[in-house]
Amino acid sequence: QVQLEESGGGLVQAGGSLRLSCAASGGGFSAYGMGWFRQAPGKEREFVSAISWSRTGTGYADSVRGRFTIARDNAKNTVYLQMNSLKAEDTGIYYCGRRRSSYSGVSDRSRDYDYWGQGTQVTVSS
Repeated sequence: QVQLEESGGGLVQAGGSLRLSCAASGGGFSAYGMGWFRQAPGKEREFVSAISWSRTGTGYADSVRGRFTIARDNAKNTVYLQMNSLKAEDTGIYYCGRRRSSYSGVSDRSRDYDYWGQGTQVTVSS
């Protein structure tokens, strides 16, 4: 059974940084693309960033491009999201997800992911 566990969230002032981690267990991590999504109170879950299984492809939402960086360490079965220059509008619960299909590229659609973590709260104070 695949399990994903996010960590690294917290409270930070605007302009600060956080690094989120998502540790995967259950096997097959290196064969799957991974993504980060977030959900603010009262809003729909939205795409933040994604990385292909091969690490050659990455994607970002326009709102975070240039401030966030996604990376993965297949030896540690972990995907990271480095978040810099944080803004109040980055506040939300951040979820990592695993692509439904193996050896797939980047996707910004939540329906393309079948396993999700419980999420980690990020709060940016202005």
